Amino acid sequence: MKLLFEIVFKDYNPNWNIVARPSARAIIIKNNKVYMIHSSKYDYYEFPGGGIEKGESMIDCLIRETKEEAGLVIKQESIKEFGYVHRIHKDKYDNELTFVQNNNYYLCDVEDNMINQSLSEKEKDEGFILELVDINTVINVNRNHIHGPENPLIIDRDTRVLEMAVDYLKNR
Repeated sequence: MKLLFEIVFKDYNPNWNIVARPSARAIIIKNNKVYMIHSSKYDYYEFPGGGIEKGESMIDCLIRETKEEAGLVIKQESIKEFGYVHRIHKDKYDNELTFVQNNNYYLCDVEDNMINQSLSEKEKDEGFILELVDINTVINVNRNHIHGPENPLIIDRDTRVLEMAVDYLKNR
């Protein structure tokens, strides 16, 4: 999978232990709209997906996380690697650990039928709602609205990936 870009902070010590948590995220675009998870509490959009569990393949993670967060069932034969974003910075829970994450993005299609979301308590608290939303609306909201305590880098990451995906799909 190709590197899309890196988010690297110099706020960690290279001698610290590393905690790594790769993730898989679904890019599902239909008719100039995109399926995104909207945080109604903090007003931002992110791609459905999340962290890989022990013993799970990246594709299994993509399918599971998209079902859980979005209630969408991915057509497995449609999955196509898009690229990954590499993050490295001080861990937010332990000031003596370095957090490393490859966020792996996949273009894919979904079945017409949906299932119920299965959200974590944090996701419920943030009011995660699946929306099929205009691409320009996502970019405008993520770039121009205030998002409370949410990490602006995560919001910017998914916005940049969306812009790259739109360019890719236009030019293929």
